[in-house]
Amino acid sequence: MFGLRVADPRDVDAIVALVESAYRGDASRVGWTTEADLLGGRRTGADEVRPLVDAGALLVVEREGALIASVLVRRETLERAYLGMLTVRPTEQASGLGSELLAAAEAHAREVLDARTLRMTVISVRAELLAWYARRGYALTGERAPFPYGDPRFGEPKREDLEFVVLEKALR
Repeated sequence: MFGLRVADPRDVDAIVALVESAYRGDASRVGWTTEADLLGGRRTGADEVRPLVDAGALLVVEREGALIASVLVRRETLERAYLGMLTVRPTEQASGLGSELLAAAEAHAREVLDARTLRMTVISVRAELLAWYARRGYALTGERAPFPYGDPRFGEPKREDLEFVVLEKALR
């Protein structure tokens, strides 16, 4: 993995732009992680990213001075970490970078956070994404969480059947 490091405050705007480019709007359709058909509006903002950076919870991949990937990894409980916002620049998707970043996030959770499991939530209708994580050892827990309709921090839903499912993977 080239250029992997913990994000610092100078990265906040670049992380927001990267996440937006991979998940929202027509530009996100270049890659396969787009949520453009499910959600409009913003995916995240500096108001959400800055505290994560300040907590040391975001890892980034840099190439030639530009951020091309990022992932959130933070402690959730004493033995469990949470993974979120796994993001690869749309033009770099399907290159293996996402798998490398996921492996690095798992290693970080195991070695730095001393986590035994890694947990995440995924929108239930994202069948391709759920399959991608399943191929990497993540399993559905059976837990579900409602989508926060009406909260613009999570986007503007284009469907009424959105909810989150919880996936988990043992790290040890």
